[in-house]
Amino acid sequence: MSAPGDKSSDSRAAPLRNPGFRALLGYRILTILSYQIVAVTVGWQIYAATQNPWMLGLVGLAEVLPYFCVAPFAGYLVDHLPRRKLGMAAAAGLAITPVLLALLSLDGLGSNVWLIYLPIMLTGMVRAFLGPVYNALFARVLPREQFARGASLGSIAFQSAVVVGPAIGGFVVGWAGEASAYALASVLALGVIVFLARMQVTEPPRMLQRAPIFASIAEGARFVFGHQILLGALALDMFAVLFGGAISLAPAFIHDILHWGPEGLGILRGAPALGSVAMGIWLARHPVQRNAGRFLLLAVGGFGLCMIGFGLSTAFWLSAFFLLLSGMCDGVSVVMRSTIMQLATPDHMRGRVSSINGLFVGSSNEIGAFYMGSMARLLGLVPAVVLGGFMTMGVVATTAWKAPRLRRLDLRELQ
Repeated sequence: MSAPGDKSSDSRAAPLRNPGFRALLGYRILTILSYQIVAVTVGWQIYAATQNPWMLGLVGLAEVLPYFCVAPFAGYLVDHLPRRKLGMAAAAGLAITPVLLALLSLDGLGSNVWLIYLPIMLTGMVRAFLGPVYNALFARVLPREQFARGASLGSIAFQSAVVVGPAIGGFVVGWAGEASAYALASVLALGVIVFLARMQVTEPPRMLQRAPIFASIAEGARFVFGHQILLGALALDMFAVLFGGAISLAPAFIHDILHWGPEGLGILRGAPALGSVAMGIWLARHPVQRNAGRFLLLAVGGFGLCMIGFGLSTAFWLSAFFLLLSGMCDGVSVVMRSTIMQLATPDHMRGRVSSINGLFVGSSNEIGAFYMGSMARLLGLVPAVVLGGFMTMGVVATTAWKAPRLRRLDLRELQ
């Protein structure tokens, strides 16, 4: 493992003194910026063409199905092949998707609206590699005692990109059109390759004898499902995002309830991430150790309450405020889950465990988008979001009951 560039490893800024970690943050920021610009542009384009919230839900379904198929194998490959090279290949794939979408946008969608889902399926396959590569490299560039602060800084980078990405996407769409937004997203994805090429990191030693691929994947699954704390944290986050994914309906709220343009959509999509950034900064300076489990459960419960408030609001800035608060609550969940996963996972299994984490959490965004789109079609926009908030609070109560070790978690137990 590469050592940090400064020996004062107990410093709050110590992870940022590590060149490898800074390059890893560049990788994380640019991949999320590219993805978010594409997401806000696709959402605006599809709803403008169809005026159907269910079509927004199909965006999530089109991405998550290939993600589910590829993710287990992506984790296996990350554990057995050079991680930087896999990250470069994934970044190249991430750059191809907006190029295809831009070509579709040049003449307008017209009757070809269904074609837009094909590049989105490619995005799902590529995303299956991005998270495992990041988590595996994270553990190679930082010493174990810096994992908690590194996870907070990674969350800040992630959420900052989620704030800026939609805002940039909404602005570029309103100013220069969809094709220009897609072109920018492609350039940012190509920039990821530069950060990975310059990263100085030692790869873990390769195993001389490799287990059969399906046996290896099953080994990672057994580890996760046999670890009550890790499993509880993943399940809590998954169901909270699944039932509380109101942000996927933001284009419909902008059009039908709040009556703003694409710039307003960018603000709404960026508000949760802005809250997460603020919480990530606080957690980087004040890492949670004692009562971490209770802190996590209360934060996810607060997330559900914010979704209820967002669903009932008819004022743009009040809606943005509820999304900001929801991001602060979600920021706690992201940092806690990331820290638990990094501390609990053996290095030789990081790719597989990260892929399972992606199946729990990453895919829940897309499944949640499909769920919310379907519920909005059945019940209407507002009832769908309010019901999702109450369901999220029910998940918190169930997790607190079924996972007592998570409820009583002190992070020092895992160090």
